[in-house]
Amino acid sequence: MAAPTRTTFTIGTRKSKLALLQTDLVQAALQKTHPDYEFKIFSKETAGDLNTTIALKDFTTKNLWTEELEELMIAGQVDFIVHSLKDVPTILPSSCILGPTMPREDSRDVLVVKQGLPYKSLAEIPAGSVVGTSSIRRTAQLARKYPHLKVQDIRGNIGTRLSKLDAEDSPYTCAILAAAGLLRLDLQDRITQYLDSKNSGMLYAVGQGALGIEIRKDDTLLHGMLDKIGDWDTTFAVLAERSLLRTLEGGCSAPLGVETEWVQSAEGSKKLRMRSVVVSVDGQKCAEAEVDGDVNSVESAEAFGITVAKALVADGAGEILEEIQRNKVVKEGVAS
Repeated sequence: MAAPTRTTFTIGTRKSKLALLQTDLVQAALQKTHPDYEFKIFSKETAGDLNTTIALKDFTTKNLWTEELEELMIAGQVDFIVHSLKDVPTILPSSCILGPTMPREDSRDVLVVKQGLPYKSLAEIPAGSVVGTSSIRRTAQLARKYPHLKVQDIRGNIGTRLSKLDAEDSPYTCAILAAAGLLRLDLQDRITQYLDSKNSGMLYAVGQGALGIEIRKDDTLLHGMLDKIGDWDTTFAVLAERSLLRTLEGGCSAPLGVETEWVQSAEGSKKLRMRSVVVSVDGQKCAEAEVDGDVNSVESAEAFGITVAKALVADGAGEILEEIQRNKVVKEGVAS
């Protein structure tokens, strides 16, 4: 007897306003390409949502936003999950894979200045000012380029962080956030400055601005459906970025910044250019690499990430990451 054809799919996501909005984007794209199917949304709060007091760097697990949803998917209660890709650990459960990725939103970090203050760029922020961020990557890059500024943790969803920044008694002069979240929430008027390697020395997180669509490895029907809404330039770029991070074995807490773009080579072929940087938390040590590669398949994207990782290690990244790991082990020993 033939297996019944599936016509209804349940999408798992976090409960935050941004997560739901991002899921709506995927749902709408799939509904357009598959009008005869129904796509329902199931949302739940995850560990990362429920604990907004611990700094991200102090969590002992990397899958704060993904694990509980993955368990539901493996159990068959949801068919696939929509994540912010930068929150997805580089090693997934063995029965799960990432499907093709839709076109990426702006991947850069942005400066958001407290309402009422006149500063227009990171370079203008006065010495001693407090920058809000919980990201070890941003903290390390700020320590390297702007050692005169102080960093203080700021947790919560985007609305919460903006409220904390703007509060009258707030210690913060500014905060650094991902452009994508602000743009998707129609909060572009809060962006003071887009940050990149050229204007501020700030590189973004692996996968930033892209949506990660996680499915069961054996779900060939869903993989074929996602192929129709996927964008291969985005998919190959983020797979290369994730391969780089996985190879360095830093996971989500490594102070790794990347910047990828597609460029035309002198011969006229399209290449992926990846700039990457690993900075010690105090900003004193730094390893950098810029590599162009031929990336035109999942396999070549994975291989390119490994090539860039080797270039970073050759420039001293391994040493920096080992030191961070040693300090983490010491801190965890003290805490226990």
